Amino acid sequence: MKRRRSFAIDLKRQIVEELLSGVSTPAQLIRRYEISSSLLYHWKEQYANGRFNNEPNKEAALEDRVRQLEQLVGKLTMENEFLKKAVQRGLLTLPKKNDSSLLSTVTSWKARKGGATYESAP
Repeated sequence: MKRRRSFAIDLKRQIVEELLSGVSTPAQLIRRYEISSSLLYHWKEQYANGRFNNEPNKEAALEDRVRQLEQLVGKLTMENEFLKKAVQRGLLTLPKKNDSSLLSTVTSWKARKGGATYESAP
């Protein structure tokens, strides 16, 4: 079984800085250090986020935050659609006005159904 190589942070930073300075092309760096192109660009992204003991690029940090928020919006949208369909099909009842916890309703429904699986009505 082939053992994974590990690279020191200083070496990663040196390679990325060489790439960014334009001294070497990506192809030259890939051949010289025997790494894949995806690894080189992964390191470049990490460098931009400040993970190699350097100052993070403000633009990259903001892009990372936007990406995280977009993932959260997508997750919440999917959950919302799931709950709407469950209410429409009568699988889930809406809480009464005095019960402010929809989570308890969903949790009790999951317990009755045996988990978070979704089965469509015939």
